[in-house]
Amino acid sequence: MSESKAMILGASGAVLTADEIALYRDERPWGFILFARNIQEPAQITDLVASMREAVDRPEAPVLIDQEGGRVQRIRPPIAEKYPSPAELGALFRADREQGLRAAWLMSRLHAFDLLKLGINVDCLPVLDVPVKGANNVIGDRAYGFDPETVAAMGQAASDGLKAGGVLPVMKHIPGHGRGMADSHHDLPVVTASREELEAHDFVPFRALRDELMAMSAHIVFTAIDPDQPATTSRRVIEEVIRGHIGFDGLLMSDDASMNALKGTIGERARRIAGGGCDMILHCNGVMEEMKAVARGALPLQGEALRRAIRVEAAFGVVDGVKEDDLRQEFRSLLASS
Repeated sequence: MSESKAMILGASGAVLTADEIALYRDERPWGFILFARNIQEPAQITDLVASMREAVDRPEAPVLIDQEGGRVQRIRPPIAEKYPSPAELGALFRADREQGLRAAWLMSRLHAFDLLKLGINVDCLPVLDVPVKGANNVIGDRAYGFDPETVAAMGQAASDGLKAGGVLPVMKHIPGHGRGMADSHHDLPVVTASREELEAHDFVPFRALRDELMAMSAHIVFTAIDPDQPATTSRRVIEEVIRGHIGFDGLLMSDDASMNALKGTIGERARRIAGGGCDMILHCNGVMEEMKAVARGALPLQGEALRRAIRVEAAFGVVDGVKEDDLRQEFRSLLASS
């Protein structure tokens, strides 16, 4: 793993191209991420994941996916059932706290069943953002609720469910995307709230889950902390807030480097992400020339980033042994009774 570069890359389609295999072999990304364009049917997904790992000669290389439930669910029926959104689970929590927590745990545990049998070992969940009134809908029903305590409690249950099934969670979008008035896929959101407001609201769920092993950054400018750089590329936000106030010492990956909230060429973005203090550059769209530029800007996996990556890989493979059918029936019954 020490030969890896500090980057996570996507792929263009359902089968790796010869150029992708060569790039992975030569540049050695630490991990990979799948999207809907990579998904056709179970045997194809399993083969794709295996070919990614074979290209870097690492049988346990992390393979990530966004499987939240609701509108962000890359693997859909008939491969995996359609799951409710985090907001729907949050409504259950507000009606009955224990039922809500159990539902969050169960849904994540079922995600783990779905993913691990395909070879996928990381789910970019939970969303710990706390939306405020008027915020852009990019988070919306992906959030468990509008108060930090609900989001923290449900996020912890969701994380625990994944880990019980041998899949590791990635908290997102640290230190908080809930105040974003723009969609960071297209524009750079600027948040003008005071540091006191942020610490009392937006940062709370991340602080509560600070001992998790992985988190994904937010492409958001917090003017009270760093008016010039979004959190993803801001050494001040990463050191003072994410590592400092929040106390997160796990592996910090950027949100997607190809999102238009970030300015400059892909290579410039990659260098700024690496230079700002993120442990890992995430690049998702599978465009070959962009991946080559990311590889040129990525650092070798070393130092603190390597230490954190080793902790992640050491946590793979712990599964609780419960029966899938029993949990699936419990989850359906719980939702039907709500």
